[in-house]
Amino acid sequence: MSEDDYTPDTNPEAPDGRDYADSPEPSTFDPQPGLPEPPHPINWNLLSANDLEAELLELNRWVDWLRHTYGLPASVIPPMWHRHPELLWELSALHLSWLAAYDPEQNAAAPLGWHRDFADARARLREWVATSGTRLDRDRPTRQTSWPGERPAPPVEETPIVNRDEDFVGFVIDEVNQRRTAEDAFYAGVDPETGEPR
Repeated sequence: MSEDDYTPDTNPEAPDGRDYADSPEPSTFDPQPGLPEPPHPINWNLLSANDLEAELLELNRWVDWLRHTYGLPASVIPPMWHRHPELLWELSALHLSWLAAYDPEQNAAAPLGWHRDFADARARLREWVATSGTRLDRDRPTRQTSWPGERPAPPVEETPIVNRDEDFVGFVIDEVNQRRTAEDAFYAGVDPETGEPR
């Protein structure tokens, strides 16, 4: 027999002495029940009221951890980031990337890749913060540019930041209530028996 004729044994006996060739168990990996799923992208526009509340609270906890761990100034993560959609979406994407990079199933180089992405994100965050005009001690809505034919954007005024945590709680309550009102209006127009619009 030459080396070219060699065919490896496709049914070797396992180290424990059992023969798994005829095993009824599936050959693919099935994760253990109760293990968390890998993170999925969050579309803030499509979350239910309950999911919106949970995701905002989780993102707030992570952003607070991030700014303390890395000593980030308000020019990167301002106190009122939650009131600026551009910052919320950027920080949400960064959070999901962090979750994926530090997943136990991830390879050892993933955190290094996350830190590269984090450097890019910090540059974008600085740009968003500068454009939005939010600061450490005061905030204003991000200025909107009106295109020809559109109504002029309303004037924006700065307001002092007195208690950031109270503002965040009020923001979450308002956002969740708005989403719940929209859900109620949607479901009011649906036939409960068929699920079809009335």
